[in-house]
Amino acid sequence: MDIVIVGAGIGGLAAAGCLLKRGHRVRVYEQAHELGEVGAGVQMSANAVKVLYHLGLKSQLDVAGVKPKAFEFRRFDSGEELHRIPLGDAHLERHGVPYYQVHRVDLHSQLLAAVRALDPDAVATGVRATGVVEDEHGVAVQLDQRPAVRAELLIGADGIKSVVRRHVIGEDAPVFTGQVVWRCMVPVERIPKDLLPDVVSSIFCGPNNHGVMYYLRGGSLLNFIGCVRRPWEEESWTACRPWNELDEDYAGWHPMVRAVVENVDKDQCYRWALNNRKVASNWSTRRTTLLGDAVHATLPYMAQGAAMAIEDAAVLARAIDLEVPLEQALKIYQQHRVPRTSRVVDESTEMAELYQITDAEAMRQAFAERNIARSRNEWLYPYDPLTVALT
Repeated sequence: MDIVIVGAGIGGLAAAGCLLKRGHRVRVYEQAHELGEVGAGVQMSANAVKVLYHLGLKSQLDVAGVKPKAFEFRRFDSGEELHRIPLGDAHLERHGVPYYQVHRVDLHSQLLAAVRALDPDAVATGVRATGVVEDEHGVAVQLDQRPAVRAELLIGADGIKSVVRRHVIGEDAPVFTGQVVWRCMVPVERIPKDLLPDVVSSIFCGPNNHGVMYYLRGGSLLNFIGCVRRPWEEESWTACRPWNELDEDYAGWHPMVRAVVENVDKDQCYRWALNNRKVASNWSTRRTTLLGDAVHATLPYMAQGAAMAIEDAAVLARAIDLEVPLEQALKIYQQHRVPRTSRVVDESTEMAELYQITDAEAMRQAFAERNIARSRNEWLYPYDPLTVALT
């Protein structure tokens, strides 16, 4: 099948890899002139790692990734442990593959190399999609300053501002959530050894704010993500903000958090606005479908946004190889994916409320009642996109 993918992010490249491995002809169009990702971390649990292994990335993940021992949820000021999700050996034994924390740049470059190993000409950069025209013979992607390209199937993997989404669903602007996210990285040698966390994902939870820390690149970098309620601002992954605002947002926080704030490069403090949508119930037309943030943008509070796009990619590649007409295959894909991605979107929104409870005792009680570890080990992590029944 001739397939066009708009967007060469993590989801688009994962889809390209899965489809090329199944023998399809794939062209990926990316509007950026140079392929790359922002300097941030990404977490890969077993449900996504199985697909990455399928694409041949095990050795690269073992070198570039960090395998954390656990998630630790702590009170923002005292450091009191509120909840723990075992990872490390426990995740490997229970789910068959490790849990990794990876620099987004590294994961993106690994996926790109896997795609180009299958087809060196699959990905074209500096090509911006402007619209979609679909008829009984196929689908055409309109391109800026280039002739339109036709395909049998079009996949929109072009993020929360998706052009392809407008063709499938119509105009529906993302909604600002009232929260923004800081992202910073600090070389570990800058931080006093007694203030370095263990090899875990540490989540410090406080009033209307929380901060997440974990290691990247073999433990040489400490990644910090800070989620705080603030007024609206422009949504941009690459906008630097004043260091003093970061300092103010985390004044009085635990010494481990303060060590990151005080040792970050003051001109390298990035902040972006969090936007959200409800998951659409219809993802497809007869010859066009969506995946990842283009259809189910999710808040980052379960570390599953990239994982859901990778799952989509694997399930979609399997669905279109079913011995049914393409339109029916796309319906099977979306009917299978809508309930799961909706649950991730909804629970991620709920986690934002849980992590930012003001009263300490109320937070303790909420964590005790939720039992996040049991929930995620029962339904989230065991899912295998490569083998799950497509009914």
